[in-house]
Amino acid sequence: MTALHPARRHLVLPAWFWLLLLVAGQGASLSLIEAGTRVSYQHYRLVVTGPATWVAIGVLVAQGVAVLAGVRHLWPAVRLWSQRNLSPVARAALVIAVVVTSATASRDAGFYAREVIVSTLVQLTALGNVLALAASVDVRALELRFRRWLGTTEPGEGSGAVDRFPLWCAAWVLVSSAALALWSYQRHPHVPDEVVYLLQARYLADGMLTMPLPPAPLAFNLDLMYYDATRWFSPVPPGWPFVLAIGAWAGVPWLVNPILGAANVLLAHGVLASMYERRVARLATLLLAMSPWFVFMSMNFMTHQLTLLFALLGAAAVARLRADRAHRGKVRGSTLTLTMLGGVAIGGASLVRPLEGLATALLLGLWSLPPRWWTQFTRPASFMPSAVLALGAAAGGAVVRPYNRLMTGDPSYFPIMAYIDKYYVKGSNDLGFGANRGLGWSGLDPFPGHGPIDVVVNANLNVTAIGIELLGWATGSLLAIYLLFALRRLRREDWWHVAVLVVIAGIHSLYWFSGGPDFGARYWYLVIVSCAALTARGVVAVGDSLTSPAGADGVDAMAGAQTRVTTGALALTLAALLTFVPWRAIDKYYHYRGMRPDVREIDMQRSLGRSLVFIRGKRHPDYASAVIYNPIDLAAAVPLYAWDASPEARAEALRVYADRPVWFIDGPTRSGAGFAVVAGPLTAEQALHFGQP
Repeated sequence: MTALHPARRHLVLPAWFWLLLLVAGQGASLSLIEAGTRVSYQHYRLVVTGPATWVAIGVLVAQGVAVLAGVRHLWPAVRLWSQRNLSPVARAALVIAVVVTSATASRDAGFYAREVIVSTLVQLTALGNVLALAASVDVRALELRFRRWLGTTEPGEGSGAVDRFPLWCAAWVLVSSAALALWSYQRHPHVPDEVVYLLQARYLADGMLTMPLPPAPLAFNLDLMYYDATRWFSPVPPGWPFVLAIGAWAGVPWLVNPILGAANVLLAHGVLASMYERRVARLATLLLAMSPWFVFMSMNFMTHQLTLLFALLGAAAVARLRADRAHRGKVRGSTLTLTMLGGVAIGGASLVRPLEGLATALLLGLWSLPPRWWTQFTRPASFMPSAVLALGAAAGGAVVRPYNRLMTGDPSYFPIMAYIDKYYVKGSNDLGFGANRGLGWSGLDPFPGHGPIDVVVNANLNVTAIGIELLGWATGSLLAIYLLFALRRLRREDWWHVAVLVVIAGIHSLYWFSGGPDFGARYWYLVIVSCAALTARGVVAVGDSLTSPAGADGVDAMAGAQTRVTTGALALTLAALLTFVPWRAIDKYYHYRGMRPDVREIDMQRSLGRSLVFIRGKRHPDYASAVIYNPIDLAAAVPLYAWDASPEARAEALRVYADRPVWFIDGPTRSGAGFAVVAGPLTAEQALHFGQP
């Protein structure tokens, strides 16, 4: 019998009430958070700013009162469960983990302490709400549905059968992320990296590795572009722009990441199904597909879904290798071929994000080793698959050397390092520790250089970001993982995922930058599948811990416990889908960082034609929002968007394009709203003196 059963007879409120209260409470708490479109980490507003704040506080207070009344009979059962399953050290560690990661670190220690108290109370209230909901559900009716949808925890269930469940999850990711790309992201890059990714993809789609230097370089100056005597080009690693170029060639670059996201769901399920029973694999796949972090990363123009795709392709190949060893005792030739291709995929990851390629190679290399490999040194043949994997990775990654030679003249000198060395301080972007690390981003890099304190702060920023973005749960997204550790129920398969977390976090601790607040802990993105897997395992482990091994109704009790805990996890996921996802889509990513596609609409309304359009404002976001609509050929008979950076830049552009009518458009940082036409059409002579005293 589960520990929740004794309390159920005292509850009079139905499950749907607790679900609605959970949604209302999460919506109220989100309305108290300051996130917005600025480049900053989110924090609670700890001051009352108007009637809406009082309404939100009122909803949270009402939720707290209802929860205290609804779960008062559960406290003895919760206390008994805690005593039986958690050691004093585990209980203390669990409390510390929940509290410390409930809010993002702040420069103001006092503010951080107050925010931790508020956020912890909000999360505990949500947890109590979920307990009340789980205790009030009709177990028998739900268990039949869960068995049909998610399967059971019986080993080997469904092996050999085609599983359509991940297809539905993949379809959801494709549709939802494409819809967000259209309506929230507006098919428009928002992060500076995305601008150059898309620009590079467009000139690659035109068959060019670099572009001729603009005839007026000062007026076409763009961040993250390398300018030399005769050409300009994007210095970022080439893997992602080459793939994005396929979408640019087809005219739908915004669809590339939604497609990759859907593919990653299928690959992740395949890897997880090779490691776990059906319920864990399906639940983890569902959580991954519903993850706000995953869906929003499938919406944008960033590199991370492609890196994850390559990592999962490599993992799928190694999973097949391990299955051969386990079931046949030897490795087939076809499996070795797949292993080679998996290695090439690992090399592909290094072409997208080199540091993540290194982490993937290390992790999958270890996973590919034979069982008890430390005793196998007298049998070199047993290491052959790992050698094949390494050979494939080396071959895939070696593609970058001729590319580097074409860009920088040196196969070992990466374009991005040449860019940093030219426009910043030499060595400032290198791995490791030192006073010279960093690019002077004081708002995002709190301490000069890179040292132990930076490692701690960056870890806090990333862990708390995952706690927010991974699942969007009102209780914090890492709760089930914390419980899995506290219960000490990790299995051998779980430790592989723990290794992923440790290696990804460890390798990135050598880098000075945390990744910033763009799309969560994006530098740690490769942990997302492992986080989903460990969360699913945590849900199952909590269900197991609620079941007494004794008693004639042990089987029914197991079903009841698993059903209640799974219901709680799915209720949190549904609440996040109804509140967190639309809030994030509207509050943050719509016109994020001031980037807007307004010039696209202005051209349609004004028919600018063969004109020269000066964008007044900052390089980012004002000019960056417009430059992406320039043609690759800057002599084309279409609008050319130039940055009105200085009188010299304006004069240079007007001299080159003297025969074009000229327009002036104020960007958002000047207008205070969107892009606004302020003058035009003007002659070159009129434009030269426009706006000058």
